Amino acid sequence: MGFFITFEGPDGSGKSTQIALLAEHLAGQGLAVRLTREPGGTPISEQVRALLHDLRNREMSPRAEILLYSAARAQLVSQIIRPHLAAGGLVLSDRYADSTLAYQGFGHGLDLDILRLITAFATDHLRPDLTLLLDLEAQTGLRRRQQGGVEWNRLDAYDLAFHQRVRAGYLELAAAEPERWVVLDATLDRDTLQAAVRRLVAERLEARSQKSEAGSRVSTPLSEL
Repeated sequence: MGFFITFEGPDGSGKSTQIALLAEHLAGQGLAVRLTREPGGTPISEQVRALLHDLRNREMSPRAEILLYSAARAQLVSQIIRPHLAAGGLVLSDRYADSTLAYQGFGHGLDLDILRLITAFATDHLRPDLTLLLDLEAQTGLRRRQQGGVEWNRLDAYDLAFHQRVRAGYLELAAAEPERWVVLDATLDRDTLQAAVRRLVAERLEARSQKSEAGSRVSTPLSEL
């Protein structure tokens, strides 16, 4: 049985670093790990990513934005995520559908119910088993981005108020689904945060394994005794 973990959080929260460290750790334990990202993860989706992030496309409307993200996501789910999960593997994704609700929903103010419908269609209702939210203030995240020498993309360039709405949206989403979301303090140092991530993932994988084992034990009907 596959297991699907997503990392979410404001820009500059350290998702890419933490998910790469986790992937290396899990692969070292012999698990079949597939690391991917959104938007991207397939040749088609990476082309859409370039279009979405290009600073020359500042005039892109929020509605066009959500449809492009959804197109990239649909390809990723179909080509990479679902096949790996079906084979019993572990998928780690740097962002997934919750980013749409946070950025295009809370950030841009698009209707959340409509976004959920579009997302359900694009993903064929595929939801993560665990979502880790790396949380920090928007100002801190943007400052990290500017100082870190990473790509400064079209979404980074939105004003501070937009990024503050995104962060607030993430926290609201996490509060509404505490059984799936775990909020982590992204201001912790890299190793301390990674230790917390590994502990949480190990607990969830162990719980999944125990549940699977329990489900596979079928009692012999009395008529057959």
